[in-house]
Amino acid sequence: MPKTKKQGIIFGLIMSYAMAYGMEVYNTAIKDGFSLRLGGFSTMTNHVFLQALLEALYMGVFVFIISNLWGNRFGANFAQKVVDPQKDNPYFCRLMRQAGTVAIMCPSMSMVASILFNVILAHQAIYNLPAIWVGTVLKNFPMAFFWNMFAAASFTHWLFEKIYPN
Repeated sequence: MPKTKKQGIIFGLIMSYAMAYGMEVYNTAIKDGFSLRLGGFSTMTNHVFLQALLEALYMGVFVFIISNLWGNRFGANFAQKVVDPQKDNPYFCRLMRQAGTVAIMCPSMSMVASILFNVILAHQAIYNLPAIWVGTVLKNFPMAFFWNMFAAASFTHWLFEKIYPN
């Protein structure tokens, strides 16, 4: 885990881009209709990964900013309320912090995505924003939760430990 401000920034950037890329792969595949085809996501083609990478380059910036402004703080507050680091398993404490962070970050990033992709780029009426946002949260939350729990956080910790071995 990060021990200095610089390490915290590096850790945050890795996590932000790991989450942004995973979510962009998911949303690009949905946008391209792979979820509706016979075979579902198993019919994805490699162009999804490149398109997702291009979108993740700028979405990662939004993730990093929002997580630093309020996402990480609220995630830590959630964990503080449900675990006791003195008694609970450290891994369980980490999972609860991740869960709290996803519970804040997914609705926050869904709002950013709704405004950017639906209102600005797709020219949908702003008065539909609440419905668009709810639909975006419903679509993204399961993926955000499981991607964070089983891929992005593990990858981030692994890479961070490679960069800053104990």
